[in-house]
Amino acid sequence: MKIAVFGQYYQNNTHSIVEKVVAFLEEKNIEVCFYKVFYEKLLENNVLTTVFPTFDSHECLKKNFDYLISIGGDGTILRAATFVRDSNLPIIGINAGRLGFLATVQEENIENLLQRVLVNDFTLSKRTLVSLYSNPENIDLEDINFALNEITVSRKDTTSMITIETYINNEYLNSYWADGLIISTPTGSTGYSLSCGGPVIMPTANCLVITPIAPHNLTARPLIIPDDSELTLKIKGREEQYLVSLDSRITSVSNETTLSIKKTDFHISIVEFPEEGFLRTIRKKLLWGEDKRN
Repeated sequence: MKIAVFGQYYQNNTHSIVEKVVAFLEEKNIEVCFYKVFYEKLLENNVLTTVFPTFDSHECLKKNFDYLISIGGDGTILRAATFVRDSNLPIIGINAGRLGFLATVQEENIENLLQRVLVNDFTLSKRTLVSLYSNPENIDLEDINFALNEITVSRKDTTSMITIETYINNEYLNSYWADGLIISTPTGSTGYSLSCGGPVIMPTANCLVITPIAPHNLTARPLIIPDDSELTLKIKGREEQYLVSLDSRITSVSNETTLSIKKTDFHISIVEFPEEGFLRTIRKKLLWGEDKRN
């Protein structure tokens, strides 16, 4: 078995998490390969005493890996997805961040849950992604045109709202007069979309949600659509450019650009365990059912 380990930052609990992961995998004689940038951070902080091979691209991950362990928060998994892409490599998220809707393995459960991975005692949650296309093709996002959480258009260099003319399968929907518009996957429903009033959606639901950001017309509510829909966005505003973000990657786009958004033709697989499932996670993270009167 061969496992890739991915991370972005060195935090207070990174040292102990990496030590537990490496000790377990070495005890099981599993080959370990680190993301190069993360590996260098670990060496700088004297976390590792053994030399490990590294990877630095999507092409490297296509070569006979069985799993990718992501050490960090949900943002780290979003970044890991840009390396995994269409390789069908399952991601195991170990939470070293705060919320942890995607990275649900807690530090105290690392050995127990990794052992269950070795005996296939888990489920795979296949997550929908959305892809972005533009006309003209003038968007520079390092050739990564997809997002696991959401694609967002928003105003830039102005306090004025923008107008987002929106079509679903070439049929006119609405012209949103707002600070921006979020096109979210079910996975991203607990992120930016939620903070703008969007619904919580089960991760495996076959849908997308359109959520306006601070719309001036208060009747412009979030809208759930089938995930086989194709969206077309035409943005107008007082400034010559507006912002487009795919998860954490962001770029500027000129007003005359037309955007097309649709579901990608591949999924990202997240390793899940019943005791760390989505329903338990939202109860714990969103404090559902909590009542200080009790």
